[in-house]
Amino acid sequence: MQRLGVGAGTAVVLLSLAYATVLSIGLLTLPSPDRQIQDPWFTLMEMLIIAITPAMVALTAALYGSASPERKSYALASLAFMSMTAVVSCSVHFAVLTLSHNPAFAGHEWARLVFSFEWPSVAYALDILAWDVLFPLAALFAGATVQGGGLAIAVRRLLLVSGALALIGLAGVPLANMQVRNIGIIGYAVVFPIAAGLLAYLFRRTGSEVKHQQVRGTNGP
Repeated sequence: MQRLGVGAGTAVVLLSLAYATVLSIGLLTLPSPDRQIQDPWFTLMEMLIIAITPAMVALTAALYGSASPERKSYALASLAFMSMTAVVSCSVHFAVLTLSHNPAFAGHEWARLVFSFEWPSVAYALDILAWDVLFPLAALFAGATVQGGGLAIAVRRLLLVSGALALIGLAGVPLANMQVRNIGIIGYAVVFPIAAGLLAYLFRRTGSEVKHQQVRGTNGP
């Protein structure tokens, strides 16, 4: 489980950095502020999101595998909600990636109401479900799973803050103000990758301690 945690946490960090880089380039190359990010940057962002979410599921799976018996239920809930996040998010972004530019769909006026990330649209609503409803629950339960002092305290707090911020982003829907979603984006695109990186370090440190104990046990006192 330590290896899975290290690999998954590292993957979340690296893929999130790549996503942030592509997003920045896409925003800087916008022809006007009211336009959607253009290709190839938009396509790269969709592909990166599809890659990030399985890594997040693997990280919560590692967290479940290493959780203490009294925290297993929290870890299982986190894994379940993160899996739902991945399924919904990957479905949305894969459909946008493969169908939105297809002539069978792109030629219709209703296509914007289905595929665009401008409110209101079907894709946007499902994206909100994934990242402002399901993800916050996964992050909050993950935070409740992490035990210990020192660095573990920081990881626990970052996971809880990540979930709380993402949940606040949901307020953009009743307020009809999608700028409020930016609060949620900070939660899952900035705070969570930091927590994932620290969690990967914790898994690595735990794995090193276990190996050290095994070596001592083999060599005797």
